[in-house]
Amino acid sequence: MAFITQVSGRSPEETMLRALIIQARKSQSLRFGLVMLLCLLLGTSVAQDEIERAGYFEVRSASTRLAGGVHTLDARIQLVLSSEALRALSSGVPLTIELQLELIRVRRFYWDDGAAELALRYELEYRPLSQRYIVKNLNSGDQDSFATLYSSLNNLGRVQGLPVIDDALLEADSSYRIRLRAMLNTQQYPAPLRLLFFWRDEWQLQSEWFEWSLEG
Repeated sequence: MAFITQVSGRSPEETMLRALIIQARKSQSLRFGLVMLLCLLLGTSVAQDEIERAGYFEVRSASTRLAGGVHTLDARIQLVLSSEALRALSSGVPLTIELQLELIRVRRFYWDDGAAELALRYELEYRPLSQRYIVKNLNSGDQDSFATLYSSLNNLGRVQGLPVIDDALLEADSSYRIRLRAMLNTQQYPAPLRLLFFWRDEWQLQSEWFEWSLEG
């Protein structure tokens, strides 16, 4: 990236903007990418607060319980968006927040074995005409509407009774650990934007793994 900037005399954002404009002439699917990059460059104001911040995701608590033969998840997650992500959201660009679960079988004399993985993806979108925030579960298609950004993020961060795995699928004589993290997924954006986000801390929103033992 530094090499491109030195040779061309343009910033990485300007280089990405030119690349997106060229591609957008061929495909309308890149319109969100252009809107997002423009809002990053222009610094459009947004309503959570006016102080620039990096944002952070944190799993505050998580636990599982066995109910009706199925292990279910309860969790509380703090989701604070960066100023750049907020600007993109307020400009009509949807954000994807992903919850990742990993089930690990504990083995005494060998490396622990990854038994199962689950990814839950939610799309957060702001609709200026109705001034509502829409949260859509990309796994199930269900969606909810909220009046404020705070209420939409609070809803995303409250997981209650989420089915994880059927107890019958687990080995009776084995012990298991389970871990959870939350992240801002940018894979749905055009390649030039993904490359730009890779170098910007404001888009590297990912919590640490929160780990605990799976109780039988």
